[in-house]
Amino acid sequence: MNSWVLRFARFLHNSKRYRSIKTHVRDLLTNPHNPYKRYFDIAIIFLIVTSVFILVYEVKHSVPAWLDIYDIYFVSVIFAVEYILRIWVHNDMTELIIEEYRNAKFLERPFNPSKPLKKALLEKLKYMLTPSAIIDLLAIFPAYRPLRVLRIFVLFRVLKLLRYAKSINQFIEVLKNKKFELFTLLFLLAFIVATAGIAIYVLEEKLNPNIDSLFDAMYWALVTISTVGYGDISPVTPEGRSISIIMIIIGIAMISFATSVIVSAFSEKLDELKENRIVERINKSESFLIICGYGQMTKMFFRQGHIDQDSYIILEKDPERVEAARKDGYNAIVEDASRNEVLKRFNTEHARITILCLIADDIENIYITLSAKSLSRNIRVIVRASSRSMVKKYEHAGADHILLPHEVVNNMIHIAITQPTMYKALHAVLIGEDVARIYEIYVDRYDTLEGENIESLRFHDYKLLFLGIQRGKKFLFNPSPKEIVQAHDVLLVIGRKISVDYFKENNGEVRGGK
Repeated sequence: MNSWVLRFARFLHNSKRYRSIKTHVRDLLTNPHNPYKRYFDIAIIFLIVTSVFILVYEVKHSVPAWLDIYDIYFVSVIFAVEYILRIWVHNDMTELIIEEYRNAKFLERPFNPSKPLKKALLEKLKYMLTPSAIIDLLAIFPAYRPLRVLRIFVLFRVLKLLRYAKSINQFIEVLKNKKFELFTLLFLLAFIVATAGIAIYVLEEKLNPNIDSLFDAMYWALVTISTVGYGDISPVTPEGRSISIIMIIIGIAMISFATSVIVSAFSEKLDELKENRIVERINKSESFLIICGYGQMTKMFFRQGHIDQDSYIILEKDPERVEAARKDGYNAIVEDASRNEVLKRFNTEHARITILCLIADDIENIYITLSAKSLSRNIRVIVRASSRSMVKKYEHAGADHILLPHEVVNNMIHIAITQPTMYKALHAVLIGEDVARIYEIYVDRYDTLEGENIESLRFHDYKLLFLGIQRGKKFLFNPSPKEIVQAHDVLLVIGRKISVDYFKENNGEVRGGK
């Protein structure tokens, strides 16, 4: 038996297909950054809404047979499969068995799979007893409902919305942060209702025909303190009416207190909720820019041209600067980009991310670079360096491009003084004066440009001036006409946008940028 369990665990462990399927299922069910999770959530919400609609509709109408089959079997089967998959991906039983076997072999003791099996099953059972898992299970029950009373279990499907509706989850999260105040209020409410209920029962049980039991008295106390006042039970003695007056005053005070607690909780969380919305919207993009710091260089960067709201986000530690950025109309949140958990909020696995570090502090920029590269080597990092002595440190940290703004400014000032005509020409090209600008043409693998030589591209036919090729970290200025274009090269040209667009049209769908 032990050997059979081990062989089966090894088979699953070594099966790439099994591990791939389990990883993809877990990612779809639990990873909010999965590109398909949004569609999965929408599909589940649709099933829940239609199921509840059928329950309400059939109260006064007869439901067609096909709709009943859809509700009883199709929806319930989907929910049952989802429930089973969640239990399956909750933990990995095979990994525990393999680990136990390796430990037994190392310690030279008999292999006993019962311990890892018991541990894995207990973890799954613990998950099955969580509120969300219980709701998932009860939502399946309508499939087994020959009795009409079991249709009430359809309402548990509404509770499944707690898992898929982000707004509801955020509301619950806000209330959790004030659970001490709310529990205190609830305890006080229970105490006052119990005291008033007992008092009215003792005073009016024999005098008030509407109070026959302690439950009736408790019901009256709860209705009164909530200021609802149905009127089906009302006190008939002066003492009872005095208690009613006190209960109404206390009820108004408690409602005001509860309202202030909830409002203060939302006020504290409002900025965080807004920031989460921005991050969620950004994560839906296939590629986006993370700008670290909101200073003069960031403002200059945005002045160069319009950037789509869904293609960038600004991370800044200073709340005052974040507020200034928001007033200027930019997406900004209060976060320290050097913290590893901050960058983990973004879709680093599926999106193409560029991080632009424009913070004046070199140490902070290096920390950001290290954090980004530790998450994914595919993240492109462009950093601002205070001096050339920092370049090597940034290179060791993994920065892809290093900017030296002070050196660039000094060079431009020197050129403006010593060679004013050249300065005017450079300045006109850089800012796009007279329409001509510098453009970058990216060559991806399998582009039509790959494998061609510079001469065959005939840039002059498109009214473009070819400057050179950026290949890795090396720039080839005015290379030989016979130079072969390679994948991942960046071709640098000067010209008008219409010329660049015409060049792209005649050379396939190459990726280009300014």
